[in-house]
Amino acid sequence: MEVRIGVQNVAREITFETTLTADELVAAVKAARGSDVLELTDDKGGRVIVPTESIGYVTTGAEKKGGVGFGAH
Repeated sequence: MEVRIGVQNVAREITFETTLTADELVAAVKAARGSDVLELTDDKGGRVIVPTESIGYVTTGAEKKGGVGFGAH
C-alpha cells in the first residue's frame, strides 16, 4: 500500500510503499501521538522515521491485492 506523509513546513511529501494494512498503519499513527517519532517500515525493509510534532497528515492508497496471471507479484 502506498503511504504519503505530509511534513509541516516542507513542500514535498514523504511517499513510500509498505506491507502494513490500513488498520496497522492507523494504529501506528495513533500510537505515535504519545511518542517523539512515527516509525514505519517500507516494503523493502527500510525504516521511515518522522518527528510526530512535524506530521501534517498521513494518507494511504488502496491496499494491494494478489495478482493473477503472468507478471503477478
